[in-house]
Amino acid sequence: MSDNINNNDKDDKDEYEKYCYLCRRPESTAGPFISMPGEIHICNQCMQKSFDSFNNGPMQYIDLSKMPNINMSQFMPFDDLPKSQKVKKRKKKEEKKEETPLTLENIPAPHKIKGMLDEYVVGQEYAKKAISVAVYNHYKRVITNSMDDIEIEKSNMLMLGPTGCGKTYLVKTVAKLLNVPLAITDATTLTEAGYIGDDVESILSKLLAVADNDVEKAEMGIVFIDEIDKIAKKKETHSRDVSGESVQQGLLKILEGADVEVPVGSGSKNAMTPMTTMNTRNILFICGGAFPEIEKIIKQRLNKQSSMGFNADLKDKYDKDDNIIKEVTNDDLRDFGMIPEFLGRLPVLFTLDALDKDMYIKILKEPKNAILKQYQKLLALDEVELLFDDSAYEAIADKALEKKTGARALRAIIEKFMLDIMYEIPRDDSIGRVTITGDYINGKGAPIIELRGTN
Repeated sequence: MSDNINNNDKDDKDEYEKYCYLCRRPESTAGPFISMPGEIHICNQCMQKSFDSFNNGPMQYIDLSKMPNINMSQFMPFDDLPKSQKVKKRKKKEEKKEETPLTLENIPAPHKIKGMLDEYVVGQEYAKKAISVAVYNHYKRVITNSMDDIEIEKSNMLMLGPTGCGKTYLVKTVAKLLNVPLAITDATTLTEAGYIGDDVESILSKLLAVADNDVEKAEMGIVFIDEIDKIAKKKETHSRDVSGESVQQGLLKILEGADVEVPVGSGSKNAMTPMTTMNTRNILFICGGAFPEIEKIIKQRLNKQSSMGFNADLKDKYDKDDNIIKEVTNDDLRDFGMIPEFLGRLPVLFTLDALDKDMYIKILKEPKNAILKQYQKLLALDEVELLFDDSAYEAIADKALEKKTGARALRAIIEKFMLDIMYEIPRDDSIGRVTITGDYINGKGAPIIELRGTN
């Protein structure tokens, strides 16, 4: 019995990393430890600091050889510390199976990538095609990196679309389907180096973390920078633009390809953070943003051609065009506040369509993980069937159009009318089927409830 307990303790210790007794860093960060009696482990750096303090401090005059032997077991080992004082141990990561190296034969073709995206993303055909081709070309570019005669340029992308049209969701879906590291970050917190906020290098730090700190693997990954419109140049500012034009300038070298010093395991540089060097030449960057009110800039440019008289283009011609963002050009983006050097490093420019009523209904029905399917699965665990009639789909779509926040509005609407249903069903075992109608969505009726054993 005692042997089994000892074996379990040993397995439990093997399952977790050792921590330095002094600085509390795990072995994966601090390097190999020096082990002492009493389950005390000290990293090389702390041990060197201890020796230095002996040599430079008052202890240098003490002859350690004449001192009595020190019993290390008298110190409180890390495992005996009170639970409130313990640093939570990081679990050792299981060894991953060897991944098949990428070759020209096993790269997923663009039509296969798009086919996988079709299962999760409704509409946006041009955007799915563009991102599929860019990712496919990125794989090929990385694999054929040894070609000296013809060097393939990097196809960084800039995607525009109104809020809630699926920009972030599209890239997140690509992240699930591909075998290269993909980091999703936000440009909102980026500032110029030295100011409060994240440095541009923190983008690469997140990619390195996704790649398990494997620099070689991270250097062939993909980075999605969301909310890129938030770093537009501030208009009529008399102070230093540390979160706008300065950030765009800082991103130039990273987008094009350069050796960059990146903090490991941290978003900012400081004296205590280890650094490593990453080359961004093979990293594909995808930038996305809603660019609010850029429609006004596009209309202003298009209305310059307006005139008076019969068959003339009128000034209000584009006022009811919800997808006028399709007409965007680099000139419009420059007027918005993006500098020409930044746009020049994002050669692939495409837009996403605004959602209409039919697209909302398809989003509710078709994707593999559609939100209504999620609720159907939740109620199925209570052995209750959840159904929606056609009027319910249309009512939800109409309410989403009113909110003008894109697909994000669907969740808020559905949460509201599903609250009472999710609350009442677990208390009544006799309910077998619930049908949601358009009248219930509009607050004019109740859902149709059928008891078990009835047709």
